[in-house]
Amino acid sequence: MGWDYALSWLTVLPFEITAAGITISFWRDDINIGVWIAVFLTLLVVVQIFGVRGYGEVEFFLGLIKVTAVIGFIIFGVVVDCGGVHSKVNRGYLGAHYWHDPGAFKNGFRGFCSVFVTAAFAFGGTELVGLAAAEAADPRKSLPTATKQVFWRITGFYVISLFIVGLILPLKRPKSPRGLPSVFNAVITISVLSVANSCTYGSTRTMQALAARGMGPRFLTYIDSKGRPIWCVIIQLIFGLLAFVNEAKTGSTFFTWLLSLSGLSYFFVWASICLSHIRFRQGWKAQGHTLDELPFQAQFGVIGSYIGLFLNCIALIATFYTSLFPPGSSPAAIAFFQQYLAAPIVIALFIFWKVWTRNKGGFFVKKSQMDLLTGMRTFDLDPLENAAGARKQSVAMRLVHNIV
Repeated sequence: MGWDYALSWLTVLPFEITAAGITISFWRDDINIGVWIAVFLTLLVVVQIFGVRGYGEVEFFLGLIKVTAVIGFIIFGVVVDCGGVHSKVNRGYLGAHYWHDPGAFKNGFRGFCSVFVTAAFAFGGTELVGLAAAEAADPRKSLPTATKQVFWRITGFYVISLFIVGLILPLKRPKSPRGLPSVFNAVITISVLSVANSCTYGSTRTMQALAARGMGPRFLTYIDSKGRPIWCVIIQLIFGLLAFVNEAKTGSTFFTWLLSLSGLSYFFVWASICLSHIRFRQGWKAQGHTLDELPFQAQFGVIGSYIGLFLNCIALIATFYTSLFPPGSSPAAIAFFQQYLAAPIVIALFIFWKVWTRNKGGFFVKKSQMDLLTGMRTFDLDPLENAAGARKQSVAMRLVHNIV
């Protein structure tokens, strides 16, 4: 699963750089997209010079812009839905009218299931908080805060904003009010650049960690004095050069297949994360440890991981169903593999590793044999002091801190 995760980030980078170039063409279609691809790749190289600090600073700045834009859109969407915006065609109060006419769910249940891969691709990256924790100065304090922020941001900036879009834009006439295209095109450009920045961080740290555990070429373990996995960064940026395939006539076909490598992968990744947490807690208990020894515990405990594992499996089954029987068209082998290409790759990687290691350790590592302490970081901070400090904040301040 580690290499599948790294591969998904490696392939997403050229896709996102291309998307950034396309958004720029909204204003300047007279400039070849290859120019913007070169510019954005150069910017990514500059960011990598500053290591994890550069990644964090850039993400903070870009994230602040995205948060401001989404909050502004939600407020604007509520005003539009309530009939507060006048135009040539005064639609008045909308409410949930477009959910009934022309309707919210095109092509019924199959249409609903067919968007799972696209949704997974959009939500991809929420797990990066776990990778960043490995290089955080004080993960005991920053990890719980960052984890809570992920929950609130998904709820506020994904679910609510998409709900607002469904209220104010009908299915048959998806056009934005005048003046908004330029504003949100700029926000989209910033967003895809943010994802491209995350691609570089996520793939490089994953490849380095895999190599350090003997699951990859040894040269990938090299880290310079600034903490940068140089060879991993070089590999990621080489993959970024695939964006220049857009200069070919068949570029769009190539990127359709490239996207199919990453979209479905996130279901496997998130399912494996949930399963790993379940197995970790089982091994932790079996080896005589207690939950009080853990500096951070998942908010929903093992039950939350069981629910997450179940939902990801359901999403994989639903995507398999819609891949075999796509809505609005007849079954086709090309359509199936474009939707489900990540599955045979995951299976092939798993079989290769089992053959390479001669199935050493069996299908699962036994609870009593799990190595739970290697690499564990220790801290002198008193968890009771941290908890007391958090309780001193008001409920309102904690809510604002978690969201922003």
